[in-house]
Amino acid sequence: MIERTAGSVLATVDGPVAVITLNRPEVRNAIDVPTHELIHEVLADADADEAVRAIILTGTDPAFSGGVDLKAYRAAYLERRPTAPHPGKAIRSVATPIIAAVNGPCITGGLEIALSCDFVIASERATFADTHAKLGMTPGPGMWGMTALLSEAVGRRRAKEMSLTARFVNADEAFAIGLTTQTVPHDTLLSVALERARAIAAVPPGAVGAWRDVYDAGAGRSLDERFDVEAAGPGTWYRPDATPSA
Repeated sequence: MIERTAGSVLATVDGPVAVITLNRPEVRNAIDVPTHELIHEVLADADADEAVRAIILTGTDPAFSGGVDLKAYRAAYLERRPTAPHPGKAIRSVATPIIAAVNGPCITGGLEIALSCDFVIASERATFADTHAKLGMTPGPGMWGMTALLSEAVGRRRAKEMSLTARFVNADEAFAIGLTTQTVPHDTLLSVALERARAIAAVPPGAVGAWRDVYDAGAGRSLDERFDVEAAGPGTWYRPDATPSA
């Protein structure tokens, strides 16, 4: 894939892992229209590279993302609509597993971006909030999936409480309610995310894709339906020589 060392979205490669970094720290990595489209371009580039087996999505300190840059986005939107899908949809369309490494505030659209990833690892400095309602915004076609993604992660009642109050959830609470899978010291966040990404890369890619697809296909279904989704999987043994401890 093409490495990017400047601009609002950075991209580097570490072996089989691509690290994509939102890079507008002066506005807490808020998303304007050019960044919106660049996220899609960089993700597509990483996904098309067969050598990339896992992706880490993070932000330049001190934030993961403050969400949409409302002022810049509104002005640009009046001139032209973004030509690419919104960032959450772009993330969910990628076949390569994506880990969100949340290094700081992860707010509204930033939260939708993180929740669109396969799982979330958080720095001890991470905070999470949905401020749509506080800003007077209501669900509609311009949203990025908050009600579906947040309720799936933490349950409907907790999701409603977060959205209706717009309160901030710290890293410890985020882990306790299932929003994240792990909280780590800030300085170790990227190394831990790389360890998880390399573990994914060590698994046969066909098996990774199949397990990921079945989990996603079962989301929101009843228990019996999820049993059926699993039973309809490919049932392939990618490493017949492997032992349980291999």
